[in-house]
Amino acid sequence: MAEEKKGFFKRLVSGLTKTRDNIVAGFDSIFSGYSSIDDDFYEELEEILIMGDIGINATTSILEHLKEQVAEQHIKEPSQCKQLLIDGIKNQMRVDSTEYEFENRKSVILVIGVNGVGKTTSVGKLAGKLKDQGKKVILGAADTFRAAAGEQLTQWANRAGVEIIGGQDGADPASVVYDAVAAAKARNADVLICDTAGRLHNKKNLMEELRKIYRILEREYPEAYLETLVVLDGTTGQNALSQARQFAEVANVTGIILTKLDGTAKGGIAVAIQSELDIPVKYIGVGESIDDLQKFDADAFVNALFDVEERS
Repeated sequence: MAEEKKGFFKRLVSGLTKTRDNIVAGFDSIFSGYSSIDDDFYEELEEILIMGDIGINATTSILEHLKEQVAEQHIKEPSQCKQLLIDGIKNQMRVDSTEYEFENRKSVILVIGVNGVGKTTSVGKLAGKLKDQGKKVILGAADTFRAAAGEQLTQWANRAGVEIIGGQDGADPASVVYDAVAAAKARNADVLICDTAGRLHNKKNLMEELRKIYRILEREYPEAYLETLVVLDGTTGQNALSQARQFAEVANVTGIILTKLDGTAKGGIAVAIQSELDIPVKYIGVGESIDDLQKFDADAFVNALFDVEERS
């Protein structure tokens, strides 16, 4: 397990190389190039954080905290600010352990996201992770509008060794969820994961569809804990933040899965999402294999961002 974690950290470090080139090189020049801590110093820090897709709100909060600490600790040297800044970013992103409540109870996880973000793949990987924890998992293939989504999910179900309940292409997603709930109850599943459509360009339809799904879950499976995860593509930066905001308007989003962090210059978006929307990033993906989806660890992420050696 430790080896797997070490391997994941290495891939995360590698995946965040472009972001690190954007942010850390600039930081190093500021921390070594300024002789005093003044407005220009803070302005340049602000510019680098925003350019790294960390977002205006998160950047403001991180810098305000840094200024407080500099004043409290009577720090005079810019070089002494680096660790304080790293710690401030970590604090901005920590996820409470209760955020994974769905692992401890009979649960339904609704997974939404636009086409192309890695949603169906994430559902398959999450199913594999929960199955490895000894849970009985059933998948509901409720993304019935995307061609071949059901086929793709079936392949992942086979890979993860879990059951899948599907419907015809174009079928009503809510009816697939209804059938999947019946199967989950009959087979005493621990977790039902439903892959649902996410057509943001037609928000009214999406809202109606999700309302129907939520109604069915409330009526047919009120005892199940409900988690709603949005999958976002980490390579899209501020666009991912905008998608998260739109999904949060139409669904009770409880967490984010951030994918494709294995080659993006926009990894700082993980900080922005948590800070701007107050929705925790719960999982991140850095590759194609079933083990390449891991729980989000703020310390590991920021260490990878700054290429700080992981402590075991």
